[in-house]
Amino acid sequence: MLQLKHIEKTFNPGTVNEKRALTDLNLDLKDGDFATIVGSNGAGKSTMFNAITGAFYVDEGQIILDGEDITYKKEYLRSHEIGHLFQDPLRGTAPGMTIEENMALAYLRAKTMRNQYFSRINKADKEKFREQLAQLDMGLEDRMKQPVGLLSGGQRQALTLLMATMVTPKILLLDEHTAALDPATAAKVLALTRQIIAERKITALMVTHNMHQALELGNRTLMMDAGSIIFDVSGAEREKLTVDDLLEKFKENAGRQLDNDRILTSK
Repeated sequence: MLQLKHIEKTFNPGTVNEKRALTDLNLDLKDGDFATIVGSNGAGKSTMFNAITGAFYVDEGQIILDGEDITYKKEYLRSHEIGHLFQDPLRGTAPGMTIEENMALAYLRAKTMRNQYFSRINKADKEKFREQLAQLDMGLEDRMKQPVGLLSGGQRQALTLLMATMVTPKILLLDEHTAALDPATAAKVLALTRQIIAERKITALMVTHNMHQALELGNRTLMMDAGSIIFDVSGAEREKLTVDDLLEKFKENAGRQLDNDRILTSK
């Protein structure tokens, strides 16, 4: 479903602020894979996601999604096929618009139809929105006319997850999407994430700072450092790994101890 081939990206080249963010990055993600990603501070996890979504063009390499080379495809066109959730619950929704209007925007964008207007959303579509909101078990189906800005962070993140998957994307990118939520809400959003991915058989990449999640969720675990994937494990080998084993693998492959405090405190 997704191939990254020898991806390179350097920001501010030739200046004192030059930063090599991605270095010979390679990944082959099969259809239906759900891979978790952990790594050091500044390892390039979010940068890899931004390269996939088209927030910038890479310097070298290829990005292939479902057999199509999208390396130089514009970001707004990629958004028709790629779902993306951020750590900040305030991103991904328009606070001044109602829940119903936000869902309509997401639905029309993902349907990839031209010249779409809100008038194209019919009664059946609105009923579908209501049914999907009811599945969140947050009472949002009775608040469809309220502005999204009135929702809590957890409610907004759950809504964003729903919006990103209401038309099944080819790939779903989750960038620590529960990290800013309180533990109870984070657990609920994570449970919804697992349910939606499993039911829709969505191919997904999820960045997490929780080492237990990295081994328990999905079917693959990736570790990143210095803009590259330094460890990729799945199957029986992954099932045998402990958190301490994962930390040791990082040390072996990166040549140093993992320096991400959030990851170490989650151990």
